[in-house]
Parts: sequence; C-alpha cells; structure tokens
Amino acid sequence: MEGLTYNSRRPDIVIPEYGRVVHDLIAHAITIEDKEERTKCAHAIVSVMRTLVPGSKEMTDHEEKLWGHLYVMSNWALDIDGPFPPPARPEEDPGPERLTYVQLSKRPSFYGRIVEDLIEKAKVMPEGEERNALSMMIANLLKRQYLTWNKGAVDDPLIRAQLREMSGGTLDVPAEVELVSSSEILKSKRKTSNNFRTNRGGGKRKR
Repeated sequence: MEGLTYNSRRPDIVIPEYGRVVHDLIAHAITIEDKEERTKCAHAIVSVMRTLVPGSKEMTDHEEKLWGHLYVMSNWALDIDGPFPPPARPEEDPGPERLTYVQLSKRPSFYGRIVEDLIEKAKVMPEGEERNALSMMIANLLKRQYLTWNKGAVDDPLIRAQLREMSGGTLDVPAEVELVSSSEILKSKRKTSNNFRTNRGGGKRKR
C-alpha cells in the first residue's frame, strides 16, 4: 500500500469535467520557463480539453470558453500569448447588473391594470363634473370586478375606501351617491353565464 496516493489527499481540482490529468498538465505548463514553449504547451492542452468537452457547432464562443477554463484552472498563473485574453477574476467581475422590477401599486389582483390606468387618468384631470363622473364610473367598475371574482355582496363604503386608497386619496365618491346595486350586477353576471353555457351547447337541445 506504500506509494499509493488517494484523491482525498490531493488538492481539489477546479473544473472536475476535465479531470485531474488536465490539471496536472496545466501545473506543468506553468513551470516552463520559456514563454513560447509555454504557449505551445497551452495550445496542446486546449486540444485535449476540446476532445474531452466537445462543443456544439452552434456555440460560436466555445473556443473562447475553453481558453477561459484554461486560465481559471491555472489560477490565472499561466503567462502565455493566447488567442483570447484571460477572463476577469471573480473578485474583479461585478457580474450582471441587478434587475429592476416595476413596482406595482398595492391593489387586489382582480381589479386589473385597466382600473389603474383609469385612476391615473382621473387623477390628472381638473376638479369638476367630468372628473366626478369618471370617479363614479371607476367606483362602479370596481364593484363589478369585486362581485365578478368574489362570492356574495359588497358594501359601498368598502368600494369607496378602496378607490381612495388606490388613488392615493385623490379620488372619492360622496357617501350620498349610490353605486350600482349588487343585485343588478349579480343578475347580469348570471345572465351572461347562462348565455355562455347555451352557446357552448350546454342547454337542452330541441327535438
């Protein structure tokens, strides 16, 4: 058993896909004093790497990746005249820019973006009858959307409160103004649902 060397006692290899032999070849190339000879040795090592990890014809940057892996496995200690520059070290590479996401306003998901667009349009309108009429229309739309996606009834004060919240306190509907009744909305909802089932063939067929 003397003279045997186990992998557990050897240094870790950087890229396991190439195996320990390639890493040993790179370690040997680093010790070559003549730069021209080191470069020739590096080309030979990349040829071996190319056979171990063949790239697809569609991968136009495959050759550059091989040389990049060569530098990485040498811990950037291989001074050669390669066809590609060494890749940046991890501590030098800032990585991709952080993605910025559009911050959506806090709103129940069933209201949709159309409601938000209408609210934004109403907010920039001058105060007056036209803005009040649009606020009223939006409030009724909120109520219809609420009852479409939620079972049961909804109180008008809740709809007014959600309109104020979604508009940042800019839009409001006076308490004395009645919104469309819940029964009318639910009746229209049932009628639409029945028509849809009939058109899909869900109704009784006439003999």
